[in-house]
Amino acid sequence: MEIKEYINANKERFLNELFSLLRIPSVSPVKEHHTDMLKCAQRWTELLLLSGADKSDIMPTAGNPIVYAEKTLDAALPTVLVYAHYDVMPAEPLEQWNTKPFEPEIKEGRIWGRGSDDDKGQSMMQVKGFEIALKEGLLHCNVKFIFEGEEEIGSPNLEQFCKTHKDLLKADIILVSDTTMVGEDTPSLTTGLRGLAYWNVEVTGPNRDLHSGHFGGAVANPINELCKLMAGMVDANGRITIPGFYDDVQELSTEERKMISQIPFDEAKYKAAIGVEELSGEKGYSTLERNSCRPSFDICGIWGGYTGEGSKTILPSKAYAKVSTRLVAHQNPEKISKMFAEHLTSIAPKTIKVKVTPSHGGNGYLCPIDLPAYKIAEKAMGIAFGKKPLAARRGGSIPIVSTFEQVLGAKTILMGFGLEQNAIHSPNESCMLDFFFKGIETVAEFYKNYNGKD
Repeated sequence: MEIKEYINANKERFLNELFSLLRIPSVSPVKEHHTDMLKCAQRWTELLLLSGADKSDIMPTAGNPIVYAEKTLDAALPTVLVYAHYDVMPAEPLEQWNTKPFEPEIKEGRIWGRGSDDDKGQSMMQVKGFEIALKEGLLHCNVKFIFEGEEEIGSPNLEQFCKTHKDLLKADIILVSDTTMVGEDTPSLTTGLRGLAYWNVEVTGPNRDLHSGHFGGAVANPINELCKLMAGMVDANGRITIPGFYDDVQELSTEERKMISQIPFDEAKYKAAIGVEELSGEKGYSTLERNSCRPSFDICGIWGGYTGEGSKTILPSKAYAKVSTRLVAHQNPEKISKMFAEHLTSIAPKTIKVKVTPSHGGNGYLCPIDLPAYKIAEKAMGIAFGKKPLAARRGGSIPIVSTFEQVLGAKTILMGFGLEQNAIHSPNESCMLDFFFKGIETVAEFYKNYNGKD
């Protein structure tokens, strides 16, 4: 039986299995759903076994458990590790849903329900694609699955789990379906993700709030000084001014810039959608290059002094800011974090004191487009979608992908099938029915051609 035939013969079962997961409100950010997390993990173990895994276990962590499963054909064969997550975001505000978030249904050619895309729908594509390859004799490798229940709260226990179970998770390549495509008519594979460094900044001037009439003009205002410092972090050409910041940034190749230029992008619609007249950014780069392949610096929040009703004429004692920078592959967030703190304190005038407290961060990721497994994924997606996928970097971050590379020593293929219109994390999350089956076909085609050789 061909891959498409297998899918057509099992469509109803595939959907029923997916719906059994979507009905479980595995909402990790809400403690009251802890029992639902366990229930969802248990259901995944059942489905993985039904799909052909030799074994499937629920493994404890300091938080929600991890589902692990494996299929071993021959220890001498290469191994694929599939990562996904079974937790979902809260469904609120419920009044904005057109369907009940945990009672999935199909209408208008879409699967509606929380998790239909992120990430239960995409996880099921991976599992069913594996099932087809196994049952039809197309599988030429061993397969392992690791499904976590804390992705939506930052995966606090996954890195330690990987370190503790490094031998168990050993693989030659990792597949992740938790990203989006460029568009409905433009299939794509994500080849890069940006990293992140985040800080809390505190600026102190006088030892108490002062009367702005008695002291204004004689004492430095911490808010004024903080604004000056932050404004100087990016120059007129959109370049970040921290010394050494760009030392590890690799320039885009001519080939990759050409591929990015082929991505459909309507700048007028982009500006209209966010309500701005003009765009800004680093000189010499296109908008798509700026928001995915180049670093950025942003003040995420800034405050201080009196912000209540009416007026209060004070010169505040303190000012605060939350600051982040998106990093690109090869930039080390710990190195950048230290660099920023040292630079900011070195340029601060003696009229104030500056305290920089590092927060969370993560490495960026880059998948070489000449990687053999990438080429196989590219071919597989081209067969399923009828068009060669574009290689597209994304501006967001998935820190666990770089962790996989550092801890497990394996590259990840970001084989995502989501779309922006699927409204993940928002009311009325959905997944195109056609994409669900094309995703399954893509995964099966990948296994058909993957054997670990160049």
